[in-house]
Formats: sequence, structure tokens, C-alpha cells
Amino acid sequence: MLKRKAIPILLAAASATPQFAQTPLQQQIAAIATDARGKVSVACSLPGTPLDCDLNAHAHAPMLSVFKTPLAVTVLHLVEQGKLDLQQPLRFRAGDRILPQTVSPLQDRYPRAEVYVPLGELLRLTVLESDNVAADILLRAIGGPAVAERYMRSIGIRGFHLQDDEAALQADSSAEYRNWFEPAAAVALLRQLSDHPLLRPEHAALLLGWMRDTPRGPARIKGLLPEGTVVMHKPGSSGTDHGLTHAWNDIGLIVLPDGRRLAIAIFITDSAADEALRDAVAARIAKATYDAAVKSGK
Repeated sequence: MLKRKAIPILLAAASATPQFAQTPLQQQIAAIATDARGKVSVACSLPGTPLDCDLNAHAHAPMLSVFKTPLAVTVLHLVEQGKLDLQQPLRFRAGDRILPQTVSPLQDRYPRAEVYVPLGELLRLTVLESDNVAADILLRAIGGPAVAERYMRSIGIRGFHLQDDEAALQADSSAEYRNWFEPAAAVALLRQLSDHPLLRPEHAALLLGWMRDTPRGPARIKGLLPEGTVVMHKPGSSGTDHGLTHAWNDIGLIVLPDGRRLAIAIFITDSAADEALRDAVAARIAKATYDAAVKSGK
């Protein structure tokens, strides 16, 4: 099976870039990555600098809840086109429930379902709380996963593949590998969201505000950054079986002391490390990149 074969293959891939071709930052990140005991894929971007932290930056890493940022961008785009409205009620049907349990404040609040919820509230729950049921209702509202993928391609984000909804992933964890995001593509989306008129200012601010305020994944990108550093991020996490955690991810924008925004994507795939060590690997990579980015502005 894929998951049983992954360790030797992925460990080799973590050091696939020839050592002599790596920048000092890449060397530092590659060394940190070995502690994950799996495959670590990283990309970053800071306009106007030669910052390079790439490690397997075009790997097809299973993304888990990281997909909720592209989903939210797609929903807001359709709102701006007049095809959806933040105030419109969407039905939370009994059949939308993911049972016996999943991450879903919506389902916790309405265990019997059969209520109508404003689209804007579903969007908030999806991004801020990583609500799986709310995300699936939004996917249905836009016409399915393929719509989000097509929109990403239309704006130049080609390293993104979304095939399944959360209910399908809950039913079959092997499906997680079918839904992937290249770190380089995730960073490209973050750069568009930050730097270009991808969305109207009020909608971009709404999305980035939820990403800033999310309580999810506090020990990953944010884990070792200086107190008070603003981070707008979206983690994604899988379960663990056969000793492997399929995905332990975080993508985000880090606001540097001078106001510049560093985009970074960290995907940890098929890791045999425990949760604390997975978090530490992500945090150390983010801190190393942050330090290099700060230095680039001096």
C-alpha cells in the first residue's frame, strides 16, 4: 500500500537537491526536515529579494484543510461576480453531517441539522474554525471541487488538485493523496492574495482576518516567531495510522517588522514523528525563513 511504502522513498526525497546547489537557508531547512522522519516540502517568497527556501517545492503534497483557502477565494470570487451572496441562506441538511464526528462547530451546534445558515457564516467557520461540514456545504454551493480547481487554474495556480470533499476524505483516508497542493503553488496563491487585486479589498481583508485569527495550528508557522508577529495562515492536518501521519501542513503570510509580507508553505507528509516534533519542524523552518527574510531588509 502507498502509506506502507512511503518512508524509505520520502526520506530519500527530502535530501534530493544536491548539497552543493543549495543556498545556506535551503541547507538549514533540509537539516531541520530530517527530524520529521518523512517528506518535507517547502516554498517561500519575498518580492524584491533572492530568498530561496525551496525544498521539494513542486511535490504533490496531500493538503487536507489547506484547501479551504483556495475554496474561500473561489467563493468570494463568485460573490463578486454576483453568483453568490454572503447573506444568502444555505441549507445544512441531515445528509451533510459527517458522522460519527469531525471538526465542525456547525455540526456541534446543530447536531440534527436541517437549518439554514448564511453563506458568510459558513465561510467564516470554514476558514477560522476549519469546519469540515461548512466547507462541504460551500463546495456544493459552488458546484463541486472541480469548480475551485478550474478557478485556480484561471488565475495561474496550476499546482493544485481538488477531487474530493471532506465527507469522502473522512470515509477513505487514502483519498487524501488524491487532493494535493504544490508548496510553490500555495505560495503563488498567497502572493496574489497579498499583493494583487485578486479580490476586492474588503473581501481580501475578510479572508486574511480569519486566517490571522484562527486558533488552529498555533505551534506550526507561528510557533517560534517573535511575540506579536502577525501571521495569516491556514493549517491542514490528517490522522495517523500504521505509525504515519499523512499530512501536517501550514501555509501563510508572515508580516515582517518592516511591514513586508513573507509567504511560506510547509507540508509534512507521511511523518513518523510525533505531534510535538512535527510542530517543531514546521516552527523551526518558519523561524529560519523569517530570520533570513528580516536580514534581507537590512
